[in-house]
Amino acid sequence: MRLIVNPSAKLNWPTPMYCIFALYATMAIALPAQTLTTLHSFDGTDGQNPVGGLVQAPNGDLYGTTSGGAFGNGNVFKMPPNRSLTSLYDFCSQPGCTDGKGPQPALVQDTNGDLYGTTQSGGASNAYCSGCGTVFRITSTGTFTTLYSFCTQPNCADGMFPIAGLVQATNGYLYGTTSAGGANGAGRIFRITPGGTLTTLHTFCAGSCLDGNGPQATLIQADSGDLYGTAGSGGVNGGGTVFRITPSGTLTTVYSFDGADGLHPLAGLVQAANGNFYGTTYTGGTQGLGTVFELTPSGTLTTLYNFCSLGGTLCTDGSFPVAGLVQGANGAFYGTTQSGGAGGSGTGDGGTAFAITPSGTLTTLHNFCSTSAGGVACSDGAYPVAGLVQDTNGKLYGTTLEGGVNSDGGIGDGTVFSISVGLGPFVETLPASGAVGSAVKILGTNLTGAIKVTFDGAAAAFTVVSSTEIATTVPAGAATGTVQVITSSGTLSSNARFRVP
Repeated sequence: MRLIVNPSAKLNWPTPMYCIFALYATMAIALPAQTLTTLHSFDGTDGQNPVGGLVQAPNGDLYGTTSGGAFGNGNVFKMPPNRSLTSLYDFCSQPGCTDGKGPQPALVQDTNGDLYGTTQSGGASNAYCSGCGTVFRITSTGTFTTLYSFCTQPNCADGMFPIAGLVQATNGYLYGTTSAGGANGAGRIFRITPGGTLTTLHTFCAGSCLDGNGPQATLIQADSGDLYGTAGSGGVNGGGTVFRITPSGTLTTVYSFDGADGLHPLAGLVQAANGNFYGTTYTGGTQGLGTVFELTPSGTLTTLYNFCSLGGTLCTDGSFPVAGLVQGANGAFYGTTQSGGAGGSGTGDGGTAFAITPSGTLTTLHNFCSTSAGGVACSDGAYPVAGLVQDTNGKLYGTTLEGGVNSDGGIGDGTVFSISVGLGPFVETLPASGAVGSAVKILGTNLTGAIKVTFDGAAAAFTVVSSTEIATTVPAGAATGTVQVITSSGTLSSNARFRVP
């Protein structure tokens, strides 16, 4: 079974194959004033309808993907914060679209600075499939390589239509999922080397689909070293699952949704500093319109928020979340809703950006489709289907599927935006874990005057590569904890614990 959802007949975007979109919600945290800035409006040639989120690279630039570009089949772009956007690569530039088409998820960066991603279709055609998706690598300057084309094995045993992004584990391998294919046609979990050698770890829909069906979300590596993810359907009750899989391929179903606690988790999880996982479900809950939940590693689930809880027909707090959450440096979680909110001249269908505390208090940061410029409605963007990312400068960045103002003065094809919520700068490590002696990049802003680097208090030798990057190694005596960079102007701490096995 595959779940295909058309959330609103009003939305006029090309529906990606096997992809699910959604809606969302909001309530009240004590936060400083929030300011949204539209940084770029797409016009088709430079990209169109961005579905995936953004990622910050060691050079300080933001990278993302859209479904438009020169050939109308997707592109990869980069955007330095507060500067102009540049298209790096346009998909389907090779005969037969052997380079892939339709990149949807956010990119992932590996320790050498390269970016990896997937396309939901395109790639090499064969007797089993005519372009069923790819895995690709692109450098920060735009050099592109197709690493793998799916459905190259008999009967698509290697999977097809990868909608989710990739994650690089501490062993150096990249891990991902396909939404379909495999022996049961319900998707697979795979491992791929940076050079392109793919290994299947699990085939979904085993044992009456108790393990899940049709995964669409990016995996995460937990503190334990295992990988966690979600499947949009399947499980004991058919409402989707949270699963755990070891790097070598042993899968365990951690939780099965039943409706009252949420249905159809489409987004990935985030592991918070307290060790628990946080995520969203597309539907279900008390209002039937989606939830935010907390899940312990052992499988105890707590519903933190039920969307559309404020009453009324417009769901001013949002409904049907697609995207997942990101934990900010202040400990709160941040996310988006595709629809709902108080924008749209009272129609409440432009979507929201929100914050939620670990205890479940929700606040709206922005109602999209709430401004007009030059007679163009939704100049601030509409339908933010992707999640947010916190840049090391402290601001949140994201994209909207539609809206903005294009170069002709008409409504744009989506936006890139930033939201300032009063959070200060911090540092981020790449990768997020490593043994003593492992090479680590520390990303940040204004790092040139760095004086000292510590891992949970243990001092490390380091080299300042640029104002946005420090090269170091995990020092002897380091333990799982906060990474800090001391500069002449103050101390910058990591927003997440660095894991030392």
